[in-house]
Amino acid sequence: MAGLQSYVDQRVLLILQDGRAIVGVMAGYDQKSNVVLSDSKERVYSMEEGVEEIPLGLYLVKGDQIVLIGELDDAADKAVDLSTIRAEPLPPIRY
Repeated sequence: MAGLQSYVDQRVLLILQDGRAIVGVMAGYDQKSNVVLSDSKERVYSMEEGVEEIPLGLYLVKGDQIVLIGELDDAADKAVDLSTIRAEPLPPIRY
């Protein structure tokens, strides 16, 4: 969990067990790896319409739902035109 400290105040991408991709600024976390994101958006991938971003604002994600946390490079992320990206949505993780 000490590794999460380096992500505080950084823009991150969370991939959740249900396949959702959430982007936001990590505002904090707790001992159970629950994560608070500010200025967050859900990215919904589609083969027909490109990537749709749904604003979520301040968002709490339970730690047991998080599959992956990665830091985003702001410059690279802003340089990508999400409307031109076509991708299948991620399937839910099944145990």
